[in-house]
Amino acid sequence: MSLESLSPMALASYAPGLLSGGLVGFTLGLVGGGGSILAVPLNALVNLIPHARAGNVKWRCGGIYASSGVIGALVGSTLGKAFDGQKLLFLFALIMIIVGVIMLKGRGNQGDPGVECTVTKAPKVLSYGFSTGLFSGFFGIGGGFLIVPGLVGSTGMPILKAVGTSLVAVSAFGLTTAFNYAVSNYVDWSLAIIFIIGGIFGGLFGAQVAKKLASSGSLLTTIFANLIFFVAGYMIAKTVFAV
Repeated sequence: MSLESLSPMALASYAPGLLSGGLVGFTLGLVGGGGSILAVPLNALVNLIPHARAGNVKWRCGGIYASSGVIGALVGSTLGKAFDGQKLLFLFALIMIIVGVIMLKGRGNQGDPGVECTVTKAPKVLSYGFSTGLFSGFFGIGGGFLIVPGLVGSTGMPILKAVGTSLVAVSAFGLTTAFNYAVSNYVDWSLAIIFIIGGIFGGLFGAQVAKKLASSGSLLTTIFANLIFFVAGYMIAKTVFAV
């Protein structure tokens, strides 16, 4: 079904998808995470554009991180099939809380804007990327929330650079998953297009807000950590009250 063939009433029914896409795009543009938890992660690729244009993407770091992360995701997803999903969700929430605490403790460190992933740094970036992919594949969600802290920890880059660079890895993980669903005809292309349109505008706005917040010292890191705590709390509540 194409968008042109939809009636006004049918188009109106896609309004929540447009708004959701905008929200997810804003979240991805702001902190580089949330797409895989809130909705389809295809918006990560779209929201990579404004960060790239602003010079917030370290392509070599992102490429190295993503290459090992994809391998880790394949291994993690294979292992994850043998465990109960609700238990995985609870464990992942605990990991997110730990990550959030670490981010808050290090929020005073502004990082090195000129950092590059040299041969010396590559092993550390590869190991962090593989670990992130492993967790992302094992738990099935949340790669973006792990990638940003992973990039900061393995390279020493500022959080704004990590947010932009993380979208390279989020895109790689998300597109792999999206392709698997698409070949099985599980993708509603009309809704996907609406969602991505919303994500484009939300992402542009989110990237601009992230740029302004980055000039306020540790504020972006604090927002990132609190968002992690919020999502972790939601996961724990979902697990506890699951029927």
